[in-house]
Amino acid sequence: MSDRPKKHSLTLRGHRTSVSLEDEFWDMFREIAAEEGRALNDLAAEIDAARGTDCGLASAIRLFVLRRLRAR
Repeated sequence: MSDRPKKHSLTLRGHRTSVSLEDEFWDMFREIAAEEGRALNDLAAEIDAARGTDCGLASAIRLFVLRRLRAR
């Protein structure tokens, strides 16, 4: 796995955007979405809607993944 973030496209509420995350975060984000039976785009849109203006989407996804892992 690469330490460098990789850019992936997501569609959030009908708008395309790109998010750069490290492979480990992408893997865990996909795993969490699958466990919840949700589409990755839907989960990303929920995270996007809940994040503050001081936090970028990539950071918000990383924090979401970290919090889920800590809760296990």
